[in-house]
Amino acid sequence: MSPSKLALEAHHYDVIVAPVITEKATLAAEVNQVIFKVRKTATKPEIKEAIERLFDVKVMSVNTLIRKGKRKTFKGTRGVQSDLKKAVVTLADGHKIDVTTGL
Repeated sequence: MSPSKLALEAHHYDVIVAPVITEKATLAAEVNQVIFKVRKTATKPEIKEAIERLFDVKVMSVNTLIRKGKRKTFKGTRGVQSDLKKAVVTLADGHKIDVTTGL
């Protein structure tokens, strides 16, 4: 691969931080939706392109949400959780991503 192509591929890995594996995300997988944690500055077109290139699937839509950070106390120590951006990716019929295997 050319160096520019490798840099573009690395950019896709920077957009997607991690898959979300929860009970709610598992239920969403039954209707062809996958949930990912993404970089806070990532746009919907960037997320769509990264998912399509990394997993070789067809993305129908991308919905994003930002969960604001909270103040928490753990064993008497106060802390602040960071803001978190998630992307709910709807896949085309016949396409599937198994987030438990990794890339």
